[in-house]
Amino acid sequence: MAERSKKRLDRIHRVRTLQLDLVRADEARAAQRVSDESNLRDRIHRLSQSVAPVATPAPTSAGSLIAAAHYRHRLHQSAEAAERRIEVAEAGLQSARGATREAKREQTAVEKLIERAEAEAARRAMRALEAMPGEPRKRRNDPE
Repeated sequence: MAERSKKRLDRIHRVRTLQLDLVRADEARAAQRVSDESNLRDRIHRLSQSVAPVATPAPTSAGSLIAAAHYRHRLHQSAEAAERRIEVAEAGLQSARGATREAKREQTAVEKLIERAEAEAARRAMRALEAMPGEPRKRRNDPE
């Protein structure tokens, strides 16, 4: 029974370790998504800064002003969408972190069960050794 239990715990430990690795990979992907969305937001911000109106002494055509205003409006919409995507990505990252903590907790619990089983096996072995009859001691002055 002990060997069977050990095999079962080892199998459960392998499964929990695999699950933990998968969840950590999901967390890394979520962190990468947050980073990508932040980079996109920053890029949109830089583009909107380059299109921002500046006071120029030279007259510009009405068509170019309308095009710039339209482009700024589109960039503003893209910036708002990027902010929403960042919020969603951060929520996903928090969820992934929670799943990682839970998977780590489960793996640690299995490791503790394995340690307890090993300690119990060691105690049983020690008790068995203590219960074994010992060899009779020879007396030093015995003629034999």
